[in-house]
Amino acid sequence: MSVTLKDFYADWCGPCKTQDPIVEDLEEDLGDRLSVEKIDVDENQDVANEYQVRSIPTIVIEDEDGSVIEKFIGVTQREELEAAIEQAEA
Repeated sequence: MSVTLKDFYADWCGPCKTQDPIVEDLEEDLGDRLSVEKIDVDENQDVANEYQVRSIPTIVIEDEDGSVIEKFIGVTQREELEAAIEQAEA
């Protein structure tokens, strides 16, 4: 079973740089349970539009069926992300 974390970002985005180490730590600690997709909104506007990403960073947590469990806008702390990941695994 694998949960997907989609991290919508841009290279020029300051808050995205704050979000990066949080996501990297999660990926390191939950690597076998979590699949991380980094999506550059400048290069993937169609995907960003599909997920209705209007500001970044935005993180979308999906369960293994691809259903969106939670969407976080702005820098999100590890605890909140972990809680959503656990919910997606339930």
